[in-house]
Amino acid sequence: MKLANLNLTSIRHIFITHHHSDHNADYGNLLLFMWTTGLNHQVNAYGPRPLLKMTKMFLKLSECDIKVRIMSEGRLPLKDMIKAHDIRRNNGGCRGGISRRIMEDENVRVTAALVNHPPLKTAFAYRFDSRVDNRSIVISGDTAPSDNLISLAQNADVLVHEVMHLPSIDKLVSIRPGASRIKQHLLESHTTCEQVGRIATLANVKTLVLSHFIPAEYPFVTDEQWLEAVRPYFAGKIIVGRDLLEI
Repeated sequence: MKLANLNLTSIRHIFITHHHSDHNADYGNLLLFMWTTGLNHQVNAYGPRPLLKMTKMFLKLSECDIKVRIMSEGRLPLKDMIKAHDIRRNNGGCRGGISRRIMEDENVRVTAALVNHPPLKTAFAYRFDSRVDNRSIVISGDTAPSDNLISLAQNADVLVHEVMHLPSIDKLVSIRPGASRIKQHLLESHTTCEQVGRIATLANVKTLVLSHFIPAEYPFVTDEQWLEAVRPYFAGKIIVGRDLLEI
C-alpha cells in the first residue's frame, strides 16, 4: 500500500475472501498500523467466520502495546474503531451461495457470493459496483469453477480471477517429492487457464485480469504464455495482473 501511495488512515472497509494465511496473515498488523499512523474513524471488516473472533484475539494479543500507546500517546482505543462482520452461510445471507449485498455507501455497493474452495467450507467472491461512475469489478478470491461466481460477475466491467497453469504444475510434480498430493488439492480447489476463460465468457465480462498465479513458486511462465493459455476461451480483453498495476 505504501508503494501505491495509499494512506493507511484512508481505509474504511476491509474485505477478506477466505481464511488461508496468504489472504489474512497481515490482517491484524494492518489494523495496528492504521491505528499507529493516526486512524481516527471506524473501520468495518468483512469476511467468513471466524473473522470477529480473530479480530478480538488479535486485539488481545496486542493489548499491552495498545494500552501503552493509549496512555503515552493519547490515542483512542483501537477496539472502538474496528467493527468486524462475520458473513455467514446460514443467516439468510449467501444461503446456497446466493449473492448477498453486504455493504453500501454513497460510493459503492458490495455484494458477496459463496464460491468453491475446498477443503474450506466458506470462501467468498466480492462484487464492487461503483455508484459514482456505474462501473463494476469482481474479485474471485480463491476458487474452483463456480456457478455462483459466474452469476455474481454477470456483465461486470472487470473480473479479477485466480488462474492455474497446469503444465507448470506437472513440471513441479516431476521434480518435487510428494507433490502429487499437492497437485490433487490444487485441481480440486483452483481454476485452470481454460476454465478461467470460459468463466469470463459465460459471465460476459468486458475485461479479465489474471491474478493469484498458480503455482506461485514457478516463475518461468511468461505473460504471453498466460495469455495464450486463456485467449482461446475468452474474446474480451485479457490482462496479466501484477502488483501496483493500474487498469
